Amino acid sequence: MLRELFNDQQKHLQYFFDHLNKEKAEAVFNLCANIKGFLVLTGVGKSGLVAEKIAMTLVSTGTKALYLPSTNFLHGDIGIVSSDDCVILLSKSGETEELLSLVPFIRKKGAKMVSLVSNYNSRLAQHADVALSLPVEKELCPFDLAPTISTEVQLLFGDVLAIALMKQKGFSLASYGENHPSGTIGKKATIKVGQIMVQGESLPFCLPSQTLQEILPEFSSKRLGCILINDEAGTFQGIYTDGDLRRSLLVLGSDVMQKTIGELMIRSPISTQSDVLAWDALKLMQKDPKRWIMVLPVLDGIRVVGLIRMHDIIHTGIA
Repeated sequence: MLRELFNDQQKHLQYFFDHLNKEKAEAVFNLCANIKGFLVLTGVGKSGLVAEKIAMTLVSTGTKALYLPSTNFLHGDIGIVSSDDCVILLSKSGETEELLSLVPFIRKKGAKMVSLVSNYNSRLAQHADVALSLPVEKELCPFDLAPTISTEVQLLFGDVLAIALMKQKGFSLASYGENHPSGTIGKKATIKVGQIMVQGESLPFCLPSQTLQEILPEFSSKRLGCILINDEAGTFQGIYTDGDLRRSLLVLGSDVMQKTIGELMIRSPISTQSDVLAWDALKLMQKDPKRWIMVLPVLDGIRVVGLIRMHDIIHTGIA
């Protein structure tokens, strides 16, 4: 049953893509991109729910937008509409009376009007500054009644419009994070390595000339899973981790204790900087799915300024 419906859904959505007037779609985008004020979205029933979702997506991606229920327009809410705004009306039939009753009042306000309909010959399309037909071959409902494909294509176009406007405005990841300060999205876009890295006296350091036996107290007491190796001038030389220690013992046995850390260390390891997003540092650590990196040195030029652990990144709630 589901497989058959998925196939039907895919076919109906392909009909939408095959028959959508791309030039008209660009005209809607161009009008919206040049609006100085708000994009005000409205609709009735299921189209109203879609309009509300599109408005929320627009706002979160940097476009001034709001949703107004059509019934509220004529009871005071139209007062918020100005000549700088554009009202976007969603209706499958394009004959929804509640929306048609708004037209003269929107015109009186001097606002632009966009109609997103599935009937290009409808009155709502004829009244709009720009009308776009969202082609619907048939609803997924066996009676061709329940809004399914029609609301899907409304949402589909609304999401594409929101992202196009986002890109047009040069809306950055940092801006996106500012609009989503709570939760995983905000953390991914705002938390930087420098905010959570281990630094200062907590960092374990040694010289390349020291033996493994000599550096074990520093290695163990700092409990960071590694030791960082600097030369006499404080220039970063390499890293030696818990994993390296286990591998060294397997290969060399107890003789490894007399080896210098300069002989054992990993030279030029993968590193990061303090102004890098913690989410990007985590992706770098997990780049090789067969061998995750658990710690990254944080460098400022040739000097170590911190250490970031996968544990600390995950603890923030990013992953």
